[in-house]
Amino acid sequence: MPVIFFTVTFATIAAIFWTGYHLLRSQEDPLADRLSELQSAASTAVAGERGSRSRRGFLNRFVRALAAIPGGEDWIKGSEKRLRQAGYRGERALGIYMLIASSVLVIFIGGMLFLERNAPVSSSFTALIAAGIIGFIGPQFTLGKLASRYRQRLQEALPDTVDLLGIVLGTGLALDQAMLRVSEEMQYIYPALANEFYTVVMQVRAGQERAKAFSAMVRRTGLEDIKALSAMIIQSERFGTSLSQALTVYADALRTRRRLRADAAVAKAGIKMLFPIVIFILPVLFVITLVPGMLSVLKDLQVLGR
Repeated sequence: MPVIFFTVTFATIAAIFWTGYHLLRSQEDPLADRLSELQSAASTAVAGERGSRSRRGFLNRFVRALAAIPGGEDWIKGSEKRLRQAGYRGERALGIYMLIASSVLVIFIGGMLFLERNAPVSSSFTALIAAGIIGFIGPQFTLGKLASRYRQRLQEALPDTVDLLGIVLGTGLALDQAMLRVSEEMQYIYPALANEFYTVVMQVRAGQERAKAFSAMVRRTGLEDIKALSAMIIQSERFGTSLSQALTVYADALRTRRRLRADAAVAKAGIKMLFPIVIFILPVLFVITLVPGMLSVLKDLQVLGR
């Protein structure tokens, strides 16, 4: 029985690592997606396309099965929203994430059942509830951290990208051409924001209104600075004002905010270091300074007692 349990656990963990690897690789890359679409038109990609369709079919069936569970549809919608905010918007991203989250939940509950197999029913029930909560919250917490890191990358890339967009617009290019040029130039420096710009351009070229495309980008990213940038671009296009000068001023404001955030982080570093010092360093220091003296005193007392 233990051999079967550990074998199943090892196989499940290996499947989780494999799906996690593919999930991390499936982060949105519009340029690569466009190239893959062009390559898929060739006859040599027919077999690979069939394989990907079968995998997508399995993941879609798995997601639909989870949606049939009470409360599963809300879980799927919330996970899909957080995946989009974290930059994972591929076709298989939701299915892979739900497979990972379900596997983690099953592993925690199964492991707790194995550990509590000889325990009383009351303690086993409490342990199962705790394992279920941890297995359910763990993947969501990790996804939230990925979303925060993605927003941080966008925040760091915004000043330089906005400044470059203002320079390109000053050369006489239209807004769509300027955003496309900026996304191409920033693809290897700030790929996250470059992909967001490229997605907006492709949506506008597909026939969507520019205001709706920028609103979708604001919902995907959830950044106030991008919301202000979108409002500035839309208002400038509506009233015919100079967008290049406005972007230059806005880029300076973004740099000022970035510098203030860096100063605030430096100011908080001393307070954050206080807790590790008190918890880890001071007890060790007390042990190093006091224990030798206490040992010598105890040794002297033993000598005097004789």
